[in-house]
Amino acid sequence: QLQASGGGLVQAGGSLRLSCAASGRTLDNYRMGWFRQAPGKERELVATIGRTGVYTYYEDTVKGRFTISRDNAKNTVYSQMNSLRPEDTAVYYCAASNSILMSTAVSRYDYWGQGTQVTVSS
Repeated sequence: QLQASGGGLVQAGGSLRLSCAASGRTLDNYRMGWFRQAPGKERELVATIGRTGVYTYYEDTVKGRFTISRDNAKNTVYSQMNSLRPEDTAVYYCAASNSILMSTAVSRYDYWGQGTQVTVSS
């Protein structure tokens, strides 16, 4: 089970740190990703990180603002989100993939957290 937390309401330019904690499974066996879904839009990958934390990928609009990281000892994955914009407003989900290959596809991720709301006001 994946549990996402850390969402909230923040003004544009502010920061939030999302956490995704796992129970019942060891996260270092999985590639991890953060996705988001805004109202009326499809779920999209924001960032993904490999099993060891060496390899990361970011969606273009968050490059330089978001940082994905993981602490396998704590069985937790993070997303540090800086310089937030109103268009970042969405429900954010963490997800785990059995595949070692990087993928942006929702279908490539096998386990999902419940989502945490991020709202950025202008």
